[in-house]
Amino acid sequence: MSITKITKPADLIWGHGPREVTFFLEPTCPFSVRASRKLMPFLKHVGEDVLTLQVVLHSQPWHLFSGVLMRCILAAAALPAGRDEAWQTLRAIGDHREEFEFFHHCEGANMQTTPDELIARLEVYTRLALAKPFHLASVTDAMKAHTRYARENSIHVSPTVMLDGKVDDRFQSGQSIEEWATLLR
Repeated sequence: MSITKITKPADLIWGHGPREVTFFLEPTCPFSVRASRKLMPFLKHVGEDVLTLQVVLHSQPWHLFSGVLMRCILAAAALPAGRDEAWQTLRAIGDHREEFEFFHHCEGANMQTTPDELIARLEVYTRLALAKPFHLASVTDAMKAHTRYARENSIHVSPTVMLDGKVDDRFQSGQSIEEWATLLR
């Protein structure tokens, strides 16, 4: 978990195709977790030369650790292999969701958990040193940019999907990647 270089967080963009799909995800939202598990298979299915896939983190206040975890993902994005380390961090949160979320959004074991404990817990799962980049001004700037982009596009819930710059509510987290692919036609 050593840090050799800490920088500005990398953009969470994969692929380089002409069709652009943006997923607005909240790290602990069960529907966002379900959608996020399909993103890389979706990109592989459609092809990186056909699709540009972007993830925008969308904090939601009823997920009480949302802002802290969003900041952890962006801290990972500031590490040397930023984009992929951010993805690894997002997936770790989803894979261990109960350890980062409250029951009924307001109770349970996490009531006594501090942000430092969340970071330490996430460092164990990701094997990344997140505590130092967590404090970077560039991470704060990235958080504000993600939030501003969501607000500018009237995003209120997660997951929300934009296709070629426009919100497209045909995309649902319960659909298959094949169903998503047909929406690109």
